Amino acid sequence: MAYNAKIVLDSITEAGDRLTTMEVTFPRFVLAEFNTHRVFSRNSASSRAIPFEKQLARIRNDPFIPIYWGKNQPGMQASVELEGAEREIAIEDWLKARDDVVGHALELYHAGVHKQTVNRLLEPWMWHTVIVTATEWSNFFALRANEMAQPEIRVIAEKMKELYNASEPHLIREGEWHMPYIQPNELTWAQEDPGEAGKISAARCARVSYLTHDGKRDLDADLMLYKRLVEGGHMSPLEHVATPHLVDNDWPRRSEPGSRVIPVSGGFCGNFCGWKQLRKFVSNEADFSLVEKG
Repeated sequence: MAYNAKIVLDSITEAGDRLTTMEVTFPRFVLAEFNTHRVFSRNSASSRAIPFEKQLARIRNDPFIPIYWGKNQPGMQASVELEGAEREIAIEDWLKARDDVVGHALELYHAGVHKQTVNRLLEPWMWHTVIVTATEWSNFFALRANEMAQPEIRVIAEKMKELYNASEPHLIREGEWHMPYIQPNELTWAQEDPGEAGKISAARCARVSYLTHDGKRDLDADLMLYKRLVEGGHMSPLEHVATPHLVDNDWPRRSEPGSRVIPVSGGFCGNFCGWKQLRKFVSNEADFSLVEKG
């Protein structure tokens, strides 16, 4: 794997609120910095879920290696980079550390330790894929596509910013839906049955891996996954699916009597401005303890 970013879906309401879903791949070791941006809705592959053998093969065959080897100095930023033999030694030691950790991870694995623990040892060398949806991007770009940011998050932030600025969002009218991973040949059906299509979209977001989305699809399996997500209280994948959130009253939407109704943004609903997420249509979505257990 490598640094990668693509726009999955880019939408805008009649009131001008833009909602963008991206799929991005970057080093696992800067995930914490990415996750500090609370206006993001995101889902990503879990170290607990992926089989140990698969994770092991990945870091052996395609490990993450830092792109910038700064010289040690006071402060958070390293302004001078190692060069030549010093840089080569640093890379060699980084990979030796991986090999040492792999040995210990294998010992734990063969001793019967579950992947949810063993896989954690491998994280510094992992690549990580995230699906992220948001209406508010400017602060992220200002902080992370910045020369003061950690180089490894700066690379992906700059790619995301370039894509965002070049993309032209398509119009989603009131009552229509932003549904990532609904394919072009599914659009007619999705608009006719947005209830089912929204569930399928949320399930596909939960799957995270783009290999799943680009390969064979099973609508029944997607609906079963959606059911498991909701019944288990795992609402975050439902945040990527959203409908325009506009002011309900007519009077602020009309400039004068008899004029065309002018859509007005309803402001923030959850972490999105001008959009209402699918999770907001699920009872007790904010507190799983209130859900009746069958």
